[in-house]
Amino acid sequence: MIRLNEVKLPLDHSDDALQKFVLDKLSINDQQLVDIHIFKRGYDARKRNVITLIYTLDITLQHVDESELLTRFEKDPHVRVSPDTTYKYVATAPADLSERPIVIGMGPCGLFSALILAQMGFKPIVLERGKSVHERSKDTFRFWRKAELNTESNVQFGEGGAGTFSDGKLYSQVKDPNFLGLKVKQEFVAAGAPAEIIYVSKPHIGTFKLVTMVERMRRKIIELGGEIRFETRVEELNIENEQITGVTLNGGEVLNSKHVVLAIGHSARDTVQMLHDKGVHLVPQSFSIGFRIEHKQEMIDKVRFGINAGHPILGAADYKLVHHCKNGRSVYSFCMCPGGVVVAATSEEEAVVTNGMSQYSRSERNANSAIVVGISPSDFNNDPLQGIALQRKLERHAYVLGGSNYDAPAQRVGDFLAAKEAKPVGHIEPSYRPNVKMTDLSSSLPEFAIDAIREAIPAFDKKIRGFATPDAMLTGVETRTSSPVQIKRGKDYQSLNIKGLYPGGEGAGYAGGILSSGIDGIKVAEAVALDMIKNK
Repeated sequence: MIRLNEVKLPLDHSDDALQKFVLDKLSINDQQLVDIHIFKRGYDARKRNVITLIYTLDITLQHVDESELLTRFEKDPHVRVSPDTTYKYVATAPADLSERPIVIGMGPCGLFSALILAQMGFKPIVLERGKSVHERSKDTFRFWRKAELNTESNVQFGEGGAGTFSDGKLYSQVKDPNFLGLKVKQEFVAAGAPAEIIYVSKPHIGTFKLVTMVERMRRKIIELGGEIRFETRVEELNIENEQITGVTLNGGEVLNSKHVVLAIGHSARDTVQMLHDKGVHLVPQSFSIGFRIEHKQEMIDKVRFGINAGHPILGAADYKLVHHCKNGRSVYSFCMCPGGVVVAATSEEEAVVTNGMSQYSRSERNANSAIVVGISPSDFNNDPLQGIALQRKLERHAYVLGGSNYDAPAQRVGDFLAAKEAKPVGHIEPSYRPNVKMTDLSSSLPEFAIDAIREAIPAFDKKIRGFATPDAMLTGVETRTSSPVQIKRGKDYQSLNIKGLYPGGEGAGYAGGILSSGIDGIKVAEAVALDMIKNK
């Protein structure tokens, strides 16, 4: 196939415009053109009233000398041979393989580690401390409605991981030369995701679709010989002579294996403490803290897309913002959820944590995003556990500010910027449930973070007019942007000091979001499989 890059067409181009472009570009006729496959479709909205679609196309031809064609376009960087994007398994489990790998955690990293291992025949055992995604959903929605928290089954813990209750974004900036991200998306489509996630530049799925998809992927793992255990927490890693030998479970059972994938997510704080106590090599890493900010989605659409707001190809508009402050801090938007809601995301009692969530339709009235300030290890003396301590301190203070009943503290942007007493809700209603308490947010974060956010919001208003509107809603606190700890590993994906332990995903500090976590899960699974074959 021939790949055409940077194919630019108007937003409302005709149905035959792609074919006409290809025929003209390559100087071929209808009979020579067999198929046009859209590999990627994005858009350029810098001129909001004249938005351009940008395609990457893979072209199948017949009766054409492709070598001659490529020679003709050798100086044109937009015409090349299509790369091979087919996923290739690195190993096949031998029939007499006696050991089964263990996967701890069933978020995106653990899910894809288990799936790939199962597809290669290694029959993994998956240990998930939370419940199945269906039962977990019941617990999560009960918390949102009645403020009844299950600390083992919530937004953070359970089948599907934290990404299940999010916007379901499937894009990442990680380098992916082997097209592992495509494998992730193909598996999602096979599990019921819309086919368009394969090619649109900013694909998303939404919570309700993710729930069904995760269930189907679990069944696939089981059909291939894998085993899934829910409500099973790993209490201890069993280590002999710096080699992992297995795990001890919360019921006292011991499972033996010399290959353990550690995909615990960014909120398994008790597990991180256990790893620290066992001497697993941990280091602190940067994370961010801040608030969720809400605006009318209609306003964001008009500012970003102008007269094209509401166009079905564009959908609900998003944004990405960053501001470098006078105090040396950076403030940026994170996990922007168009047409979504702010959700209660704590996993600990007497704590308030916020996150954002959207359905596939992105049809809720508000847009929300985290507005967060970077925290570096030097802010907590480079102690790998002090970042967690800071998160917990802020979450517990937010619980008190909200009324000590899991309501979240909130304040209108106008009052926050002016450092005034909190007034009642204006025309932008907060979406957080169980509820919010309007209060002064100035004590909810460290002073440097409050100062930085107060400087950044007016700066963001210059990029998105209306961002600093007085009635915009701030809800606190956002603390789980990423893991404050990294579990160090080598090029073989094994822990630096515990052989056979494979840290992966967001909780280990090697991913950020569903797609990159899935990609990392595949890499870890490949490393496990190759090592199991080598040491059979």
